[in-house]
Amino acid sequence: MKKKQYNTCIFDLYGTLVDIHTDENKNEVWEKLSYFYKFYGADYKPLELKQSYETIVAEMSKGVQQIRKDSHEAYPEIQIEQVFKQLFKEKNVLVNNEMAIHVAQFFRILSTDYIKLYDGTIEMLEAIKKSGKKIYLLSNAQRVFTQYEMNALGITKYFDGIFISSDYNCKKPDERFFKELLKEYSIIPEDAIMIGNDGICDILGAKKVGLSTLYVHSNLSPKEEDVKADIVLSSMDMEKMTECLLEKGIDE
Repeated sequence: MKKKQYNTCIFDLYGTLVDIHTDENKNEVWEKLSYFYKFYGADYKPLELKQSYETIVAEMSKGVQQIRKDSHEAYPEIQIEQVFKQLFKEKNVLVNNEMAIHVAQFFRILSTDYIKLYDGTIEMLEAIKKSGKKIYLLSNAQRVFTQYEMNALGITKYFDGIFISSDYNCKKPDERFFKELLKEYSIIPEDAIMIGNDGICDILGAKKVGLSTLYVHSNLSPKEEDVKADIVLSSMDMEKMTECLLEKGIDE
């Protein structure tokens, strides 16, 4: 049977290329963060800071559609650094955006239990790059976290374009987010494939704009059944993913 070919690979990040676990509810996170705020004159008790954070996030997220509660990315369509800036303001302390970004990143580090690439990710990206295909990222995430985590993990250089939802005020599976990427890089949907671990955000969203799809079930995949993708990998296997993207293609 003839195989369908495509020249562009569009990847999700967390749960597809990167394995991560964060816990924002740890007491230690808020104890250390409140101490940091005190350094700059914003006197918070740990619980007070946590409650204020949650209140501000809820307020900024009003009117934003939440896909489901089991998503590993909470509130990806707001700019999280503005939350931390507002926390200073509530204590009558004014800081610039650079400071707000640093606080947000400190929070991310405090709440991250681990972050690492799935085994074989670098080899897979290098193989695709060597083949001449274009590689893009389309992620529901915060730029002040994700861009720096990608840099630290050493994978930024493999991407021809990086689209992060906090920059666009919308997220997958919103067709607008996909179309922004397609328009920016003149991507022909029929020549491209979306690779992700979420049947709704990655697969359903991609299909709505005419992209082929590869679903991989990872440890971060939401609980869902019967994902309708062109290619389905039942477990994280970068060698098999590479084979699918470079050699097997999609049966027409």
